[in-house]
Amino acid sequence: MRIGFHASHEQHSPGELLGVVARAEEAGFDAAMCSDHFAPWGARQGHSGHAWTWLGAALASTAFPIGVVTSPAGRYHPAVLAQAIATAAEMFPGRFWAALGSGEALNEHIIAKPWPPKEERDRRLHASAALMQDLLRGKLVSAAGTVQMHQARIWSLPKVPPPLLAAAVSPHTAAETTSWADGLITVAPQGDEPSRVKTAYRQAGGRGPAYLQVHLCLEDDEAEAMAAARDQWWHAGVPADRVWDLALPDQFDEFGPPDDAQLRGSVLVSSSVEELAAGVRRLGEGFDGVFLHHVGKDQHRFLERAEKELLPALRETA
Repeated sequence: MRIGFHASHEQHSPGELLGVVARAEEAGFDAAMCSDHFAPWGARQGHSGHAWTWLGAALASTAFPIGVVTSPAGRYHPAVLAQAIATAAEMFPGRFWAALGSGEALNEHIIAKPWPPKEERDRRLHASAALMQDLLRGKLVSAAGTVQMHQARIWSLPKVPPPLLAAAVSPHTAAETTSWADGLITVAPQGDEPSRVKTAYRQAGGRGPAYLQVHLCLEDDEAEAMAAARDQWWHAGVPADRVWDLALPDQFDEFGPPDDAQLRGSVLVSSSVEELAAGVRRLGEGFDGVFLHHVGKDQHRFLERAEKELLPALRETA
């Protein structure tokens, strides 16, 4: 099982995060990923650098694969997003992937259009993904349906089109993506049990790798770990059916602070490497890879412990 590192733009400045992802490769992680956000989940996190600018620098500064979770269903036109994906894949062959999701109001409200219901967002995602795959194969593409496009063509293409994964947090959404997805990525512990999401994807004919992002917090003692997780994952108290519809970080902050049960329902929190390794293995069973996201602010301390303790423990149990 591939063990990757999640680089959180919402919690760290782009310059700091560039050093962190290089250190993650040095520590022994097999790959990295990030999310493409316009705003953080809450004011305490305090950052949200431009993912695509950062990705170019990160891929140039490392040698392992790096992917991104993004959305063609709002502030990006799918042709522009496909061009960005093609450019990254052409410069760094075999090292880049993108996962497409239906979007969150937190990032997409900035275009000043009404936030659509989930059914409409899903239709827009599926239409966009199909058009993007044609563009990444070098086709001249026009469309007049759910997504409009006029004679778009990408001129700088990689030799092999990069995979477009589906980003899904529910079994229903995962099953609906199988017509176009080259793989799946979901998240734990929040949302539906990740194994159910993966099973729904496979049973619907889903192909390619299945990856899992795991939020965790590893500190020197339990109280410190809970405090660090509560400070940075304050939005753990937001009801699952509201996460996608809140537009501003302040709106997420209004739901905090989360109680212990809510926090542990979103983050694996512990001072014990063995306990965290067991939790990651339990959640990641049957997945092709896991991406670990330490929600605490001190990434370098986490990477020290990951290199010396957590990664060896995960690989030993594997």
